[in-house]
Amino acid sequence: MVAVGFDELVARLRAAGCVFAEDEARLLVGAAENPERLETLVARRVSGMPLEYVLGWVEFRGLRVAVSEGVFVPRQRTGYLVERAVSLARARIAGTAQTTGAVQGAQTARASMPANSHGSQPFPGSRSGIVAIDMCCGSGALGLAFATELAAEGISVALTAADIEPAAVACARRNLEALGAGVFQGDLFMALPRELAGRVDVLLANTPYVPTAAIAGMPPEAREYEPAVALDGGADGLDIFRRVAAAAPGWLAPGGHVLVETSVGQAETAVGILTAHGLTPRVAADEEAGATVVIGSLAGSVDV
Repeated sequence: MVAVGFDELVARLRAAGCVFAEDEARLLVGAAENPERLETLVARRVSGMPLEYVLGWVEFRGLRVAVSEGVFVPRQRTGYLVERAVSLARARIAGTAQTTGAVQGAQTARASMPANSHGSQPFPGSRSGIVAIDMCCGSGALGLAFATELAAEGISVALTAADIEPAAVACARRNLEALGAGVFQGDLFMALPRELAGRVDVLLANTPYVPTAAIAGMPPEAREYEPAVALDGGADGLDIFRRVAAAAPGWLAPGGHVLVETSVGQAETAVGILTAHGLTPRVAADEEAGATVVIGSLAGSVDV
C-alpha cells in the first residue's frame, strides 16, 4: 500500500467535516504503526467515529485517559468542575489543619493543668486525606484528574467511582487501577459501599443534563456513538441531578460538597433543588470554557 501524504490526509479529514483536520492528522499518524493501520484509523474517523474512540484515548487536564466505544467522552469544559473540586478539597484539608492546630494548642494547655481539671477523653487525630466519589464516572476521567492533582500537593484521596454502564465501569477500572480506587456498577448510590455513607468530603457528579428533546440536535458524533444514558437528562435535563441532590446529604460528611455540571439555563432550577434538600447552593462558572458548575454544601464543620 502506498503511504498517504500528509496534505492528502488533511484534505480527506477536512472534507469529512473535521474542523481541526491538521491536528487530527498528526494524531492519527502518530497512532499508526504502518500505512495499513493509518488507513484503518482514517477510515473510521471520516465515517464519523469520534476521534477519541479512534485513538482510544482523550487528553483531559493534562492526562491521557483511555476511552473505548460506548463510553462517554469527557468534555474539556468539565475540567472546570475538577478545578472547583480540587479547590474545595484543598480548603477542606487546610481547615482541618487549622482546627488541628487549635486542638493541639488546647492539648498543650491541658497538659499543664491538674490531671483532674478535665475529662480524660483524648482529642481525636487529624484527617490526612479526602474521601471522594466520582458518580456517573464514565471513563473515570474526573476522579483520575482530581486525585492526581491533589496527590501532587501531598493530599491523599480515597476514591470510589460508579456508573450504570458496564462499558464505562470496565474503562474506569483501567484508568483508576493505579490509584487503587474501587469502581462499581449500579444505579447511582445503589452501587456504592454503604460504609461510605456520611463520610464523603467531595462528590463529583457528571450527570447527563441534555433535555430529551434536544438530543436530536446534538452533533452526530455524540448522539450516534455515545451512550444515550450518559446524555439524556429527561424533560428538563435535570432528572438525574434531582436524584443525586436528594441522596447526597446522606452520603456527605459534615461540611462536604457535591459538584454537578449543568447548563447556564439550568443553574437556577438546580440551585432550588439543592436548597430543597438542605444543601447550601452556589454556582461557579467559567465563561471562557463554557462551563457551569452547581455546588451544594452540607452544613457542619470539618471533623478532626
